[in-house]
Amino acid sequence: MSIDYRDAATISPEQFIDLLHRAGLAERRPVADVACMAGMLANANLTLSAWEGETLVGIARSMTDFHYACYLSDLAVDRAFQGQGIGKQLQRLTQARLGSRCKLILIAAPAANDYYSHIGYQNNPRCWVLERERSISE
Repeated sequence: MSIDYRDAATISPEQFIDLLHRAGLAERRPVADVACMAGMLANANLTLSAWEGETLVGIARSMTDFHYACYLSDLAVDRAFQGQGIGKQLQRLTQARLGSRCKLILIAAPAANDYYSHIGYQNNPRCWVLERERSISE
């Protein structure tokens, strides 16, 4: 198996959705809304991907200012390829594109929560989420 890592590769919404299904993350993303998924790809400003031939097997999709903070919004690896270091390599490649003071920030899927501490992340309990259907209170 040879994995090709690509920076800013063209990824279709359908390829992204298929990978999320194969990675077990589809239930946590709006995969039925193709326009939303297309927007997620188009508006990320740092996307690294892993390919076996022309099959997308991993993605690290981020929004960043490249200097202070990088929100790693999606880290997904096809279940058939997990455990081979692809996710770690995608994170390394992401971090390599960032400035020396820029930190990686992510929200872990519940099943992956234990993964991050053993590779160097620190847990931060101060994350807050405002769902779109909720309004800012007075």
